[in-house]
Amino acid sequence: MSTSLLFIIILIYFSLLMIIARLTSRHTGDTTYFDGNRQSPWLLVAFGMIGSGISAVSLVSIPGNVGNNHLYYFQFILGTIAGYLFIAFVLIKIFYKLKLVSIYAYLKIRFGEVTYKTGSLFFLVSQSFGAALRLLLSIKILQYAFFDSLHIPYFITVIVVLILIWLYTNKSGIKTIVWTDALQSFFLVTVIVVSIFTINRSLDFSITEMAKQIMHHPYAKFFDWDIHSGSNFFKQFISGLLITIALVGLDQSMMQKTLTVKNMHDAKKNVLTFSFFIAFAQTLFLGLGVLIYIYAEKNAIRLPTENGKILNTDGIYPLLTLHYLGQIGAIAFLIGVIASTFASIDACITALTTAFSYDFLDIENQPHERKKKIKNIVLLGVNVAMFCIVMIFWNSQGAIINTIFNIAGYTYGPLLGLYMAGLFSKINMKEKWVPLACIAAPVATYLLNAYFIQAFHFDFGFMNILTNALLTVLFLILIKRKN
Repeated sequence: MSTSLLFIIILIYFSLLMIIARLTSRHTGDTTYFDGNRQSPWLLVAFGMIGSGISAVSLVSIPGNVGNNHLYYFQFILGTIAGYLFIAFVLIKIFYKLKLVSIYAYLKIRFGEVTYKTGSLFFLVSQSFGAALRLLLSIKILQYAFFDSLHIPYFITVIVVLILIWLYTNKSGIKTIVWTDALQSFFLVTVIVVSIFTINRSLDFSITEMAKQIMHHPYAKFFDWDIHSGSNFFKQFISGLLITIALVGLDQSMMQKTLTVKNMHDAKKNVLTFSFFIAFAQTLFLGLGVLIYIYAEKNAIRLPTENGKILNTDGIYPLLTLHYLGQIGAIAFLIGVIASTFASIDACITALTTAFSYDFLDIENQPHERKKKIKNIVLLGVNVAMFCIVMIFWNSQGAIINTIFNIAGYTYGPLLGLYMAGLFSKINMKEKWVPLACIAAPVATYLLNAYFIQAFHFDFGFMNILTNALLTVLFLILIKRKN
């Protein structure tokens, strides 16, 4: 792809985002950046959340990971559907009843100030790393595909992306993101379809033949019943359920969009509709994964392996798209990466800014001018933190989606445990011990998992989040008040 075409595409894309930002920045108030004035159309929010739920990580990691893990991720998708049902019929009701902006304020109402800040802090840590790792993969793809050949240093690319996101979200925040993410979700879904048909055309398959080739391929294994495997059905399903509750239902960046919908009934429809959208999109990614390996086999493309495992699975899809599938495939891939990057990172930055401003700086009770100043300072701090994390993890290898879920298992586990204790028990704790309990749980989970691997060859896998949450509840029970 020529340099001029590359920059024309980026310019046109960003111009569309700025136009939307300009239109949505009218009639803004003190809290518009955080709650969107609670006037967002529910169907628009549901469709726009596809981009946030997929990200560039899913764009390359889910298809690439098929080479080592077959279609076992489908078990995880089934679990996510159950998780969305819990979010729609339990959490949404609570969040709307309490009229929350930061969803962690529930912990303050249920337990107290210390628990509230502990829960919010765990979100801030987890979301910072999760968002930064998603940004990291996006930048790596853009560098490999386009900017390395122009001799643009990767840290400059990171800075430019963060500045671009700041430009179209700074004024109206979540109100703008609801609309820009809908546009980006449209581009992302289009890219998936274009990629599938581009590869299929290169293979000269009919639609029926393509489906048969995918379903009869050795990688087309949906269920793993080996109890010792990290991809065992029950581990994947339960992990999908719990990670969805934690990473969507207890995640400020995802729930903040839903809470911009004007009433609880529409918010439930939003979550249920989004669950269908995201499950369908992720299933398409799995089909695309089998297809790219069929293409590699048919064209005798050698993929580096070690001990029977394919190395750098995140690089397979970009490799084929940029070097084998022509200019249409390359353009579609570029748009997909840009769309998934902006759609997933902009909401995370806004959510981190919201959580810190509401939960630690009490922005809700500040005068107008101070609110604006606090928001801008926190927003700058969030961007600096994101940049630093990307720099630290720049040399990481392997499927980043696994790294994200592993980190989430340790950081979201205590948060999930706090909500489990709040929703399904009547206990109250000695609050000064809550931070210690929430730190002890992930440490114990790590040591327990290491022991089980060594003694029984049993890997918890993504089930770390369940172990972590249950240990958190156990520790909370140990520090409960007698009355």
